[in-house]
Amino acid sequence: MRLGVMIGAERGDMTRKVNKLAADIQWAEAAGLDSAWMPQVPDDFDCLSMVALMAAHTSTIELGTAVVPLQAQHPVALARQALSVHAIAEGRLALGVGPSHHWIIRDMLGLPYDKPAAYTRDYLEVLNASLAGPGPVDVENDTFTVHNPTALAAETPLPVLVAALGPVMLQIAGELADGTVLWMADERAIGDHIAPRINKAADNAGRPAPRIVAGIPVCLCANSEIDTAKERANRILAEAETSPNYQRLLDRGDARNVGDLCAAGDEDAILARFKRFADAGVTDLSVRLLPIGDNRDELIASKYRTREVIAELAKAVR
Repeated sequence: MRLGVMIGAERGDMTRKVNKLAADIQWAEAAGLDSAWMPQVPDDFDCLSMVALMAAHTSTIELGTAVVPLQAQHPVALARQALSVHAIAEGRLALGVGPSHHWIIRDMLGLPYDKPAAYTRDYLEVLNASLAGPGPVDVENDTFTVHNPTALAAETPLPVLVAALGPVMLQIAGELADGTVLWMADERAIGDHIAPRINKAADNAGRPAPRIVAGIPVCLCANSEIDTAKERANRILAEAETSPNYQRLLDRGDARNVGDLCAAGDEDAILARFKRFADAGVTDLSVRLLPIGDNRDELIASKYRTREVIAELAKAVR
């Protein structure tokens, strides 16, 4: 299993956030992590643009988006942007995409959210054709009628990963993408629901075994502080739980909330949790560092302690 880290969504003015992002990605590569994943937060930086920034400060680490909302951009335009960033990153981009959630697409952007799975299939047909250049892109389906030339072609494979939570989306991801990017999925949900479905779909489509990228919070702490870590996770990361998509995914596992997903405790406890995710079928784990403390100094110290352990665990889980 490969180990990566979530980077981004920091507070502060734009200059500070850019500088912090650069420092964080330099740490991740120096620590020997396999990948870094940039979320697309509705009110924050464009994640693909920030991946280009991270590429300028690194040379080996894989750089992923988790995830780009499909409805906000035409697939030809997204392919053009992704290929541009992939070239800047010298072939290190992993393009995570997804249909997002109704409260972002419909309520915030004012766009339709009627049939997200069907839309995703149609979108991927155009996106994949646009990434397979150079040459004409000719795709007609229920959503798009595209006849567009492209001169761009990836010199190295550009993996496309789809945020897929339910059976239909997992079928689509297995057939048309290189894997899935997850949040709110515990070991049982992955082992019993996600991995079997996406692997079967990929196998039936004659595609290689898909990547399963699972995101979880991680907190290095004393065993007596595990409940504190879970409470903090629920306090600062629970907004997404309101999504029906995530609620249905939680119902397929043992976790009741994001706090239960948190790998918390000492180094041995965190490693044991990581190994359970690997046993469930996860190919890539993306950790969201979760510091705890009563003040800023304690939070910073907690973050750096967790960083040190994560760097060591990256070697242990390979």
